[in-house]
Amino acid sequence: MSRMYLHTAETAPSESRPFLERSLANNGFLPNLVATLANSPAATSAYFTLGEINAKGSLSLAEREIVQIVAATVHGCGFCVAGHTAVALKKAQLSDRIVQAARDGEQIKDDRLNAVASLTREIISSRGAVSDSALTAFKQAGFSDQNALDVVLGVSLATLCNFANNLAETELNPQMNSYRWDPKES
Repeated sequence: MSRMYLHTAETAPSESRPFLERSLANNGFLPNLVATLANSPAATSAYFTLGEINAKGSLSLAEREIVQIVAATVHGCGFCVAGHTAVALKKAQLSDRIVQAARDGEQIKDDRLNAVASLTREIISSRGAVSDSALTAFKQAGFSDQNALDVVLGVSLATLCNFANNLAETELNPQMNSYRWDPKES
């Protein structure tokens, strides 16, 4: 059970309502993340604004979804892993094998996507102070400084969502159950 109130378009603060209506129209249901964020109109606006900015960056949809899945696994956010698994499979057309490797924290058998996953993990674990070798490896996979900064942008978006979900203990929507993810036991 979520620790925070899950708003509907009818119960949300007026400043959050347009975002909830847009999310409902885009998804066919209201993701509980958005219903939770609606408690803070500023957080709701930040989520949508940052998402739009992230989509305009230099990374492809597949690369952006790898950032989101990897960040969510590192942050332990099952809600976001599930949501981005759905997008990665349905919209980005990534293979089950690639998505599962990202979900499991394993090497991805695609050099570019593996470089994105590795840099994402390094950015999070080092709080941005990545090693020269990590940045060099990313660039040797064909990426630029702009791409590296856009990974940071994606991590920023993921952090907002992952931390909000972890704080609220957001329940997974039934529509996302087939993409459920639970962290591996260490």
